[in-house]
Amino acid sequence: MSGNFYYSNRDHKFVIKEWLNSEKIFSFDTFKEYYSLEDVDMILDQGLKVAREMVAPTNIDGDRIGVRLENGKAYAPESFHRLYRFMQENGYGNSQFDPEEEGKIPVLVHTLLWEMLNAANPAFHPYIGLTGGAASLIHNYGREEDRKKFLPNMYSGRWAGTMCLTEPCCGSDVGDITTRAYATDDPSIYKIKGTKCFITCGDQDITENIVHLLLAKCEGSAPGTKGISLFIVPKFWVNDDGTLGELNDVHTVALEHKMGIHGSPTAMLSFGEDDSCRGILLGSPPNEKGVAEGMAQMFVMMNGARQDTGLTALSIMQAAYYHSLQYAKERVQGKAIDNPKGPRVPIIQHPDIRKMLMYQKSIAEACRAMIAKNSYYLDLSSFSPDPGERKMAERRVDVNNPMVKAYPSDMVWQTTAEAIQVHGGYGFTEEYPVAQCARDSKILSIWEGTNFIQSMDLVGRKWMQDGGKVFAEWLAEVESAIEGNSDLEGMDREVNIMKKAMATYKEIQMFIAGVFMKNIKVVPLYSTRILHATSMLWGGSLLLEQASVAIGKMKELGEGHFDYNFYLGKVQTARFYIRNIVPQIFNIAEIIKDCDTSAIEIPEEALEK
Repeated sequence: MSGNFYYSNRDHKFVIKEWLNSEKIFSFDTFKEYYSLEDVDMILDQGLKVAREMVAPTNIDGDRIGVRLENGKAYAPESFHRLYRFMQENGYGNSQFDPEEEGKIPVLVHTLLWEMLNAANPAFHPYIGLTGGAASLIHNYGREEDRKKFLPNMYSGRWAGTMCLTEPCCGSDVGDITTRAYATDDPSIYKIKGTKCFITCGDQDITENIVHLLLAKCEGSAPGTKGISLFIVPKFWVNDDGTLGELNDVHTVALEHKMGIHGSPTAMLSFGEDDSCRGILLGSPPNEKGVAEGMAQMFVMMNGARQDTGLTALSIMQAAYYHSLQYAKERVQGKAIDNPKGPRVPIIQHPDIRKMLMYQKSIAEACRAMIAKNSYYLDLSSFSPDPGERKMAERRVDVNNPMVKAYPSDMVWQTTAEAIQVHGGYGFTEEYPVAQCARDSKILSIWEGTNFIQSMDLVGRKWMQDGGKVFAEWLAEVESAIEGNSDLEGMDREVNIMKKAMATYKEIQMFIAGVFMKNIKVVPLYSTRILHATSMLWGGSLLLEQASVAIGKMKELGEGHFDYNFYLGKVQTARFYIRNIVPQIFNIAEIIKDCDTSAIEIPEEALEK
């Protein structure tokens, strides 16, 4: 059963072709000679075919066979080897990250394409996605000789890339890392000593080499994150002519025994056991105050990884939804509540099942709208010829990033729980795929900075950025979307809820500003709930925009048109989200204004009683 793959790309086409102004993106010089809006259906249809026929069949191997460690080397399932080669040869591989490569598709299209591919096998994407992030760091900060030495093989897929941050002694508190870098006679090369853990794709046998982007501290560097530098540490040393040399004293100590994502190895790596591990410094060494550049550099890769994490969460929640929808249509049990003497019916006819399905569908479409809108702004920030527009888009992405990562990866655990509930007892068995969806999804709220960190980034940084102007501009855009649809036919109730939600959110901001100096602990106590409230406000405004488009199409097409029900579904989904999910903002506001601090005040000993 877990090999079955149900998916639709109809909403993806709606997002790109009908909701967002994608023609503007396709008009940019980067794309206009290669693609147009008319190519979107072909790209997405082919992507769905690849997801169904090539990627999905590897999901069972990834989950049941997984990656094994033998004699210090990690081995991926053989089907992953074949899939990796296919993806590299057919335009879905690492070449998409090459900034010099012509004929790339927009970020928006690429994102929604990879949603489907991730849904088919969420353990496979790290083999490709991490390499793109590592390559971008080398491209941005490496010397010309480093770019020539590493990037061609990374873009071709012959070599992979990772990021190495976490250590056994420190995870979120990166400033406490103990991995050290010692200068050599060559100012660009350092000897590396340390241990890194939880390294996704830290070892595998698919590629010839693995290029680790590793954080370490040089001698005399400043304490905390200010003193961290970033190094290129290949598994096999790369000679000056680009050929592979000897093993670079990088050893795989263990693979984690994880509850999910079994097809992607999570490794503990030891660097410099034999005192011969070498790393190439990216950028400049620490200055006279010991301040280094590594964390700022790593955030280029980290922010991309956070967006990918949110996308994977969306992929899994949508896959779980389709599994539960299919099951609900096929499973016959009970009688309709308004016809107790009638025949037994498929459970999709029961109101509680409908509620659970709409809960999943509405949250997934809100998350897709958020991720797509952010991807649209990424296209503007990178490719718009207008400097002012690029700057505006960058400011939007700054605010969006923590929500795009955290909200989907928090919600996927809840929506997948509903998918399991739809299945009843069968959902708790491994014969049905929703069990794997649950196991695969839980890591996502932890990856790339726990979701609490994302919430503190939103409240502690983004609210304050540029004197509060960046967030104020973002919030004004959300409010404009609500006000711009205030006369939407048949949606009076929904519009009023959104207006009330906006006013309530501003009350939350004012309250937090008022208590910040009195008790700073209140901010981390409530920051996660504030991120959820912000995301629900944003998601509701985006679905309201989509409902406006759908209502117009329904009038144009009429009830007899084959696509009428899709647009009706868009309206009903927006209605459900705004009337069932968005009102949680009111409850969050009341909780925050009540400002209960019992979680802070309770003695540690009392927690044990």
